[in-house]
Amino acid sequence: MADFEALIDKVGFQGDGITAGGLIVPLTLPGERVLVHQGKERSELVEVMDASPQRVTPPCPHFSACGGCTLQHWDLDAYSAWKREVVEAQLRRGGLETEVLPGFTTPPQSRRRVGLHARKQGKHIQIGFKARRSWSLVPIEVCSISDPAIVAALPMLRQLAAPLFEHPKSAPILHVTASLTGLDIDISGVERTRTGGLSADARMQVAMTAGEADFARVTLGDDILYQARQPRVRFGKATVALPAGSFLQATPQAEAAMASLVTQAVAGAKKVADLFCGAGTFTFPLAETAVVYAADGAAPSVAALKAALASAPGLKTITPEVRDLFRRPMVAEEMKGFDAIVFDPPRAGAEAQAAEIARSTVARAVAVSCNPQTFVRDAKILVNAGFSLDRVTPIDQFLWSAHVELVGVFSR
Repeated sequence: MADFEALIDKVGFQGDGITAGGLIVPLTLPGERVLVHQGKERSELVEVMDASPQRVTPPCPHFSACGGCTLQHWDLDAYSAWKREVVEAQLRRGGLETEVLPGFTTPPQSRRRVGLHARKQGKHIQIGFKARRSWSLVPIEVCSISDPAIVAALPMLRQLAAPLFEHPKSAPILHVTASLTGLDIDISGVERTRTGGLSADARMQVAMTAGEADFARVTLGDDILYQARQPRVRFGKATVALPAGSFLQATPQAEAAMASLVTQAVAGAKKVADLFCGAGTFTFPLAETAVVYAADGAAPSVAALKAALASAPGLKTITPEVRDLFRRPMVAEEMKGFDAIVFDPPRAGAEAQAAEIARSTVARAVAVSCNPQTFVRDAKILVNAGFSLDRVTPIDQFLWSAHVELVGVFSR
């Protein structure tokens, strides 16, 4: 099919330009006249003929090939306004009306958690991110979103991956976290050989590279391949030892912004439940002024929270519990005496838990969500039960991507 001209009308929820007729053209902006090639599966941008005044030079040389970022070509103010509009549109679709405040946008070079894919090409090891909508790997040398400590470690991370290909189907992913005590690397995607896990020689090579690079810890599932120091992070006044592979907010700046919004929303509360608490992201800031019941289904995270209690004297009482809140949500009867409920579920949302909050007599609730669609579903449960959705604040901690998170505040 011959190339053709198109006029871009808007940017859709996935971060692609869309014409008035619904044609999706990646890497384009509203108002641009572009030359498009229509492939078998998707359209591709050939040339920007009339550029938007909001178009800027992407800061990363890997942009457009790497699938990690999709919107580096958009002026930051316009891009941030679009993220707010995405949240507003999702709320409108769900029939919810509320004030959507200006969002928080995380700065460049702040991502403390990345998943780096490793591939073996002959004798050479490549490490990087997948191309967009592809299994192909884009090797990277720099990264405009990642913590500088991670970027500086890329050569040693490439070396660390070299012994992980003993099984021909292995496709390792290095989940790298920048902690207060150094880099923590949790490895997945390594297939088991006939003799089991990694050979003694491969394990030794991993440990030697980790020691040379001064990494804090390297794990493969539950197996610790190397540990010089316990990886640690701070939540409020507490210092928490991170369990291997545990959840952590992607950037400390976004985490701080969310913690501030949560604590402000429950100001004055004497007793708060922190549901889906993880290792205490919000638990410890909340406990500076309120007694906190903290529950999560991840036993290692709750154990880390318990162990960190001694590191933060002067807090109110914290009662942690390992609890599968999908199968056994905190029920309305248990919420008697609580002034507020905070819940921060994974992408699936918290439908069963929201139904129990709706049945309760709790006056305030705060939802932290990484998925606006499931947030809308859960919010409607609360609103239909008499809660008011007072305000929503968009949180952009995955800079230059189409992903957006939010904090919603409810009251009766």
